[in-house]
Amino acid sequence: MFMVLSYFSSSFLLFSFFLFLLFLPTSYCLTKPTNATRRHRLLSIDYYAHSCPQLEQLVASATAQQFKESPISGPATIRLFFHDCFVEGCDGSILIQSKPGSGVLAEKDAYDNRFLAAEAFESIRKAKALVESKCPGVVSCADILVIAARDFVHLAGGPYYQVKKGRWDGRISKASRVNSNLPRANSTVDELIKLFKSKGLTMEDLVVLSGAHTIGFAHCEHFVNRLYNYGGTKQPDPAIDPRLLKALKMSCPQFGGNSDIVTPFDVSTPFTFDNAYYGNLEAKLGLLATDQALFFDQRTKPVVQAMGKDKQKFFQEFASAMEKMGSIGVKRGRRHGEKRKDCSIHMS
Repeated sequence: MFMVLSYFSSSFLLFSFFLFLLFLPTSYCLTKPTNATRRHRLLSIDYYAHSCPQLEQLVASATAQQFKESPISGPATIRLFFHDCFVEGCDGSILIQSKPGSGVLAEKDAYDNRFLAAEAFESIRKAKALVESKCPGVVSCADILVIAARDFVHLAGGPYYQVKKGRWDGRISKASRVNSNLPRANSTVDELIKLFKSKGLTMEDLVVLSGAHTIGFAHCEHFVNRLYNYGGTKQPDPAIDPRLLKALKMSCPQFGGNSDIVTPFDVSTPFTFDNAYYGNLEAKLGLLATDQALFFDQRTKPVVQAMGKDKQKFFQEFASAMEKMGSIGVKRGRRHGEKRKDCSIHMS
C-alpha cells in the first residue's frame, strides 16, 4: 500500500482525463498488546501545548499553501509517512539525506524509495522551517510529518482527526533496512498480512490503510506485467476490467514506454479522498495486483465491501488506523533520538 506515486505530466493529465470519462458512469455501483500500542501511551495530543501551542496552525498554513501550489503533495506526503513508519518506526528517518563519501546510503536513497516525490520532502521542509521560526528546537520532524499527512488527507476531502505527538527523530537511516520492510506491488495477501502484523497492525488495518490509494498515482512498471504477462502466462490478468486494460495499454506498452508516465490508483475520483477505491476493487478496476487481491481474498473481501458501502465508517476506521500506524517504533528522549533543526541532517 501507499506505493509508487510521482509527479504530474502532460501525458498523465491526458490519460487521467480519458480514464475519468471512460469510467465515471459505471466505475462502481456496487488482542494482545503490541510494541505499537505500548508506544502509543507515550504520545499525547497536547504534547506541545506549552512549548509550541501554535504548532498545528503553523503546519496547516504550510500544507494548505503547498497543496494549492502542488496537489500531488497530498498523496506524496501520505506515502512518505507510511514509508517512514514501516522502516525504523515513525521517526523521520526517511527524511535524512545520504552523506557524501560515507559509503552508506540513507533510507531516502534506497531503490524501493526511488519514486518518492520531491513534493513530499518539500512539504515537510517548508513546514519545519515555519515551525522553527516560531518554536526553535522544540518540534521533531517525525511529528511534523505525522501532522502534515493528516492535513493532506483532510485537504483532499478526507477526515480530520486529532494527532498524538511526542515523537523524537531517529538517529539511524539506512537504505539496507528498507527492502524487507515495505510491501511489493505484487505481494500476496498472505505476505501483506504478515508484514502488517509485524508492525502491530491487523488485517483490517491493512485494508483500511490501503484505502489511501483513493488518491495518488503509480508508474507503469508496477503493474505492466498485469497487462501483458500476468504470472508468466503471457496473458493479461483476468481480474482487470477489459475497458481499464485497454486504457492502460494505451499509455503503458510492454516495452520501451515512457518511464515518467503515471496513472491514478482510483480511476473514478482520482483527486478526491473518498471510499471509491473500494467500489473500484469490486468492479475489477484496481490498478495494482495487491489492491485487486484484497477483494478476491475471502479474508479481506468483507472489509473491502464494508468500507465501500459506508464512507463515514471508512473515514473513522482510517483515522484510527493512521493513529495506530503513527505509533510504530516511536523514539523518545536523547538516548534514542534527537530533535533535528534540518530534517535532512542528523544533529551529530
